[in-house]
Amino acid sequence: MRKGIILAGGKGTRLSPLTNVISKQLMPVFDKPMIYYPLSTLMLSGIREFLVISTEYHQDSYKDLLGDGSQWGIDISYAIQDSPDGIAQAFTIGEKFISDSNVALVLGDNLFHGNELIPKLEQARKQTYGATLFAYPVNDPERYGIVEFNAKGIVCGIEEKPKKPKSRYAVTGLYFYDNSVIEYSKQISNSNRNELEITEINKIYLNEKKLKVQLMGRGTAWLDTGTIESLHEASSYIRTLEHRQGLKISCPEEIAWRSSWISDKDLEGLASPIANSGYGKYLLRLLNETLNEKELHKPHSNQSMND
Repeated sequence: MRKGIILAGGKGTRLSPLTNVISKQLMPVFDKPMIYYPLSTLMLSGIREFLVISTEYHQDSYKDLLGDGSQWGIDISYAIQDSPDGIAQAFTIGEKFISDSNVALVLGDNLFHGNELIPKLEQARKQTYGATLFAYPVNDPERYGIVEFNAKGIVCGIEEKPKKPKSRYAVTGLYFYDNSVIEYSKQISNSNRNELEITEINKIYLNEKKLKVQLMGRGTAWLDTGTIESLHEASSYIRTLEHRQGLKISCPEEIAWRSSWISDKDLEGLASPIANSGYGKYLLRLLNETLNEKELHKPHSNQSMND
């Protein structure tokens, strides 16, 4: 069993003054709140139990938006991060939630998309031993935690914001760990930035030879929406794809429905109150298209057995 943590704390100062009164992860990325995207990523992997970690000031807003998750056939609980003391702090905050399960962690401002993504997510979820990271090629690797590979393509090092990067593969904000991550998170100390660095946990897994890395190729997009520019780029990316394809990206209702976590009737109940919005119309269109297809393939009483 694997549970999911969405880290949505911090003050989002890089988006100020937009974030003076609203959490960064509640900002819109085109037609959906930002947090819908990381939530959907973990839902696509098959995870159904979630912990949302936020500041105390913003927690009620998340509860108003997401509720307990039952409307999507999932379970959502909440915890508070008093101060942004590092990504790795999520595991000590979420220790009781994780219990004896494995866990996935996704940063609340990270967006993932692509046809190649779902099989890799499912594979990582099913992995019961060690850790799985997702790495993505970038033009400015000195800004990220970087994965180093040896001549055989095996991970041999991880370095945080190196001045001379040994590869272009950045570690994204999506991590899958076995239950050992709770104990490992208690072993690390604060860095020079006075934070509990996720890189230090990843290094423990690497040293124990329990670290795997999934490479994201050209068929996958990874966007960090933590700045005004990247937030605008992410919105433009989503808008372009949705308008071109007529399909929505990171729609929790659709994921839950297609996964049979909610019924046709449940989907209609979610869509009807917002039928005047483009989002509601999309959900109703999904339902109507499916019902019409079922009707089309339904055998009629006036058909003979030889038809």
